[in-house]
Amino acid sequence: MGDQKLSTAENHDASAQSEMTSRVGVVAIGRNEGQRLIQCLDSLAPSGLQVIYVDSASTDGSVAAAQSRGAHVLDLDLTIPFTAARARNEGFAQLMSIAPDIEYVQFVDGDCQIEEGWIEAAINFLDQNSKVAVVCGRRRERFPDASLYNKVCDQEWNTAIGESYACGGDALMRVEDLIVVDGYNERLIAGEEPELCSRMRAKEMRIWRIDQPMTIHDAAMHSFRQYWLRAVRSGFGYAQVWWTTRQVGQALYGRELARAFFWTIFLPLLIVVGTFFNPLCLLLLPCIYAAQISRMALRQGAHESFSWKLAALNMGGKFGETLGIFRFISRVLRGQQGGAILYK
Repeated sequence: MGDQKLSTAENHDASAQSEMTSRVGVVAIGRNEGQRLIQCLDSLAPSGLQVIYVDSASTDGSVAAAQSRGAHVLDLDLTIPFTAARARNEGFAQLMSIAPDIEYVQFVDGDCQIEEGWIEAAINFLDQNSKVAVVCGRRRERFPDASLYNKVCDQEWNTAIGESYACGGDALMRVEDLIVVDGYNERLIAGEEPELCSRMRAKEMRIWRIDQPMTIHDAAMHSFRQYWLRAVRSGFGYAQVWWTTRQVGQALYGRELARAFFWTIFLPLLIVVGTFFNPLCLLLLPCIYAAQISRMALRQGAHESFSWKLAALNMGGKFGETLGIFRFISRVLRGQQGGAILYK
């Protein structure tokens, strides 16, 4: 009797597994992720899903590692500027050519490991909520205490549960809805997920974050230079997404652009003008910056030293964002499309 029950349970699991593999496929993207990519693909192996790995000119053996794990590898044509958005679109097209009948696609970045039970939970949620086009869950850092910058990333991932205006790079999407909006905007260097979600929401599709572990991310950020480049990339993305979405009347990231310009350009210029009337006005600038850092730290919990470090980094990051904004303006003026801005 015990063997019969065990056999019944095994048959049920096999049936459920077979059903999931016929309904879901995976698109993973990466560039020189090394061991992180191996962990990503190994976390998908038990599911038996079709996996497309899109590689952007890796030189660390990522392609061979993906092939050895049964993933279908797609090398991006380097004569065309590559972006994460383009990688996801081409990976999705390849997936549809292999498995045209799937209902859902799981996108995942190559530096992320899929949590056990995530895909099943995400499918179940979309099955029960037909108006939801995208579902995402909780992302956490693998080594949050390895550096201050990793810890900053770990805190960024701690977003609210419920209906959301956007998802991140890791998300399960309804195939038919992704096709309706023509996928990602391949020209975007950053911010491609919020831009995609804005087009979905314009068609009354909904984005949802559920209280379920989704991915383990490895930022591998151990220097201020990496943090600075990430801020530059964010600023570039804010400007590019704002420029793109304003043309359809749904401009995104206007507040982020305004904040960056206020703290790095408008306020300093105002103080400089004030010095013509009173040289002591120059002393106001560091005082105002210190007051803003204190305000942000108090909001996070001033008794923790991390709150002060985070506040100072956020303020310094505004200068990186402004540099990224001007990089975008420069490329527009020169008529250049440009490729990805990397911090790893």
